[in-house]
Amino acid sequence: MPRLLIVHHSPSRSMQSLLEQVVSGAHDEDVQAGTPVEVVVRPALEASADDVLAADGYVLGTTANFGYMSGALKHFFDSTFLAVGGALDPSGAPAVSTGSTTSGRETTGRPYGLWLHGRYDLTGAERSVHSIVGALGWRQGYDVLGVLGEVDDAALDAAYALGATITALLTD
Repeated sequence: MPRLLIVHHSPSRSMQSLLEQVVSGAHDEDVQAGTPVEVVVRPALEASADDVLAADGYVLGTTANFGYMSGALKHFFDSTFLAVGGALDPSGAPAVSTGSTTSGRETTGRPYGLWLHGRYDLTGAERSVHSIVGALGWRQGYDVLGVLGEVDDAALDAAYALGATITALLTD
């Protein structure tokens, strides 16, 4: 059975409501009707390399803090990056991943989605996540959901669609 891993940092009501909609979308009955997908939800500070390696796709959620992803999501990447096939160039910057890991599993080519919430600017947070997942060789499976300010019905609908779409990519 395919597995979707949702890794999030949801310290606010806004992020929690977006998370709930992503999870609901991932469990959409129509999407799950053909090939059931196991949905695993982990707070960013608890997600492990084993979680990443066991998953076939990912949805990441983070606040945008001071022009960057949350410290919790950064910790997730710091603690899993090399173990899941990430690559660094000689300067220590992200490089194109070969997908190989010490366990012999590959994460290259797996789909991911991203949602962000902030009050002022999401640009740096989005760029930082894309830089890391690019070095992992993951492929963007859906448009980034970026929400500035209050979370409205349109944002909640988009969060549902994000969860449903990444799940649907795992049923093909």
